[in-house]
Amino acid sequence: MKTVFGVFALILLLFSCSKDHNQMSLTGSVKGLKKGVLLLQKANDSAIITIDSVKIYDDETFAFTAEVKEPEIYYLGLKLGNIPAKEYIAFFAEPSEIKINTTLKNFESDAVILGSKNQDKLQEYNKVVERYTNNNLELIEKSFLAKKEGNDSLYQVLQKQQQRNMLGRYLATVNFAVQNNNYELAPFLMLSQANNTQNKYLDTVYKSLTPKIKNSKYGKALETLLKAKKN
Repeated sequence: MKTVFGVFALILLLFSCSKDHNQMSLTGSVKGLKKGVLLLQKANDSAIITIDSVKIYDDETFAFTAEVKEPEIYYLGLKLGNIPAKEYIAFFAEPSEIKINTTLKNFESDAVILGSKNQDKLQEYNKVVERYTNNNLELIEKSFLAKKEGNDSLYQVLQKQQQRNMLGRYLATVNFAVQNNNYELAPFLMLSQANNTQNKYLDTVYKSLTPKIKNSKYGKALETLLKAKKN
């Protein structure tokens, strides 16, 4: 009988350890928020589903716990009154302790996210491609003015500059993904930032991924995209 109870206790212990190993503890604060609802959400196929929610009453802090089997993009949504949530903070959820501090005034742009290795890499990537993003905005503005003024020759030149800038961004994305091939972020970037690029670039990144990342959610999705584009 003692042996049976011993085995049962061991099973419970292993189950508990496995559950803790896959658990994300998300805490943080929204400065200036007096009353509202925070939503923890994730993508499920083509829809965004709510995993959990917490009501805020005169307390700017919040806390969520959720099972996260592997790193993937989650969303922290803000709902005020009966108005559907319109502001979201996208972040890389991981089975770890993650903290998000932000403000009610600039819910998304003021967000500071700590505790996620993939999120750290995502922020590093954003700095790498920032100059391409800013350059593209300038070219769009110049193209609009050139077209408005009927300057077709300048418009054509600006369009070619936009194409070169876009190619530069794609190549920077590919290079960053290859250099960080042991992060789930790598296939995610190709799916979200460079899914329209040439197959050879997608293939280069996919082949560089470590076995663990190839077998991840985004690794499998990148493999599916590659097969679809080749067919």
